[in-house]
Amino acid sequence: MEELTDNPITIDGTCYFASDFHFGAPDEAASAERENRVLMWLDEVLANADALFLLGDIFDFWFEYRDVVPRGYYRLFSKFHEIHEKGIPVFYFTGNHDMWVDDYFVKEFGFQIFRRQQFFIVNGKRCLVGHGDGLGKGDLGYKFIKRVFAFRPNVWLYGLLHPRIAFSIARFFSHKSRAMTGAADNVYMGEEKEMLAQYALTVLKNHNIDFFIYGHRHLPLDIKLNEKSRYINIGDWLVHDSYCKFDKEDAKLLYFKNL
Repeated sequence: MEELTDNPITIDGTCYFASDFHFGAPDEAASAERENRVLMWLDEVLANADALFLLGDIFDFWFEYRDVVPRGYYRLFSKFHEIHEKGIPVFYFTGNHDMWVDDYFVKEFGFQIFRRQQFFIVNGKRCLVGHGDGLGKGDLGYKFIKRVFAFRPNVWLYGLLHPRIAFSIARFFSHKSRAMTGAADNVYMGEEKEMLAQYALTVLKNHNIDFFIYGHRHLPLDIKLNEKSRYINIGDWLVHDSYCKFDKEDAKLLYFKNL
């Protein structure tokens, strides 16, 4: 099991959590329409947001070249700039689709980037926050592939490819992966088969945690683990347009379509 370093970051106020926008998938038109919804949602929540958590897979693929920024996302980046100007902290956790985020968002928008899950104290509650991929038992094939993709020499070699070739390769494998797992993403398998819920129960044996907040699963879930602890998966924007609002009262799943 991943070793946890308990050095919490303290945040008070109204916090919003979202993930799995998968901008760029499955095509330009669908991605642009989804971007419109996310921008409208950001306009809604930023009116009272004290912090924004982006829990990975914001892009269906992202690779930072030293001198090239991927085409598109001008309106999104303008909104990120607006958030930065307002002084709202943004905590960006890389996912399995955007694991190659480097320092562009740090330099341009002041984001704080996390490549592993992180402890937070949010409104006095102890939280473990992350994207959620590769946690718990099993899924050894994915864990091996992730280590290969994260290996710095491999990242350097991939960066030698022309961007058009690199992004074409990434889109091919992303579409293939989604075709294999798409239906399962929207099926609740029961708590005993939900890998992240089971992982959370294991962590609770050694840590005192009020909330586990993850993305990756693509299915909005709020599972009571014991009398004190809950596991919240904030879902996705491919299907659910779901997010989590965590204020002084409680953490709760919400849906943008219902605003």
